[in-house]
Amino acid sequence: MSATRDIALPTYRVRVGAGLLDRIGDIVHEAAPAHRYAIITDTNVGPRYGRHVASALGATRTSTFTIAAGEAEKTRRTWSRLIDEMLGAEFGRDSAVVALGGGVVGDLAGFVAATFMRGVPYVQVPTSLLAMIDASVGGKTGVDTPAGKNLVGAFHQPAVVIADPTVLASLPLDQLRAGLAEAIKHGVIADASYLDDVERMATDIDAIDVAGDEVLSVVARSIQIKADVVARDEREAGVRKTLNFGHTIGHAIELCSAYTLLHGVAVAIGMVCEAAIAERIGVAEEGTMRRIREAVRIAGLPDVRPSTISADDILRATQGDKKARAGRPEYALPKRVGSMSESGGWSVPVDDDIVRAVLS
Repeated sequence: MSATRDIALPTYRVRVGAGLLDRIGDIVHEAAPAHRYAIITDTNVGPRYGRHVASALGATRTSTFTIAAGEAEKTRRTWSRLIDEMLGAEFGRDSAVVALGGGVVGDLAGFVAATFMRGVPYVQVPTSLLAMIDASVGGKTGVDTPAGKNLVGAFHQPAVVIADPTVLASLPLDQLRAGLAEAIKHGVIADASYLDDVERMATDIDAIDVAGDEVLSVVARSIQIKADVVARDEREAGVRKTLNFGHTIGHAIELCSAYTLLHGVAVAIGMVCEAAIAERIGVAEEGTMRRIREAVRIAGLPDVRPSTISADDILRATQGDKKARAGRPEYALPKRVGSMSESGGWSVPVDDDIVRAVLS
């Protein structure tokens, strides 16, 4: 079995290792001691792991709150319901929240923790690849609105992140592939050799050993890349904007699909399109888009705009993106694989005509 790796951020640790779920009680009690624990999970993950986590934390000290699985539940209405249910169950300021699930659960439960009683501790227990390597790290919490993704939220750092890759054995293949999109992004923004590692894992994704060293190394390296960026810029005033590569167009595609497309699928398309934009405006070296497209295809992800969504619809959706300034969306763009452009403070506006041409 692979060894546990600890990755330090300024105020907490990310613990990565096969079998950590069996030690979750000790880890949570040490990092986030509380009188009571509110486990927030969904209808996919709760039946599989909820009872185990509740028992480890102490059944008499724990209540489980379950939402329907899927991005459609990441709303202010669901947030409000969870807050009311915790108040109805007489949780107080000496409580802590445990987010048990994928990125939707992590974002939503984190926002509940950030706002309940003006903020209580919380623990991230990611159960999808995307959540492990990206969504659970960095302290961004929030919900979607009809106007766009993650437009209401708060920065609230977890007490600890517990990433046990063995839980990925129960993850559907399409979810695994979607998670690889964020790993590809980390390679593009910071480490070209890591992108090669991701591609090697992607070629055998349907037969990987989730408890093995290859998966542990990919997960840990992705987390380290993101942790290094977050440690330099916790609140996205500068270099943290590079983590948005692929997300301006990706989030717009998600919105236009009514969230029927997985986040990683939309981001994969967004990365290819935004790399093409970078080449077209002279920011990126020639061949950058081709290299990113190759990685996306190896991961089994799409690399073109869905034919059911028009370029104009995507453009309109980008204007409501939380990264927009004065109504103009901004893009974090690569110079080459492994290095991002610092222009404009790490993100720049791009003329709609250029974006439309690439999307078309």
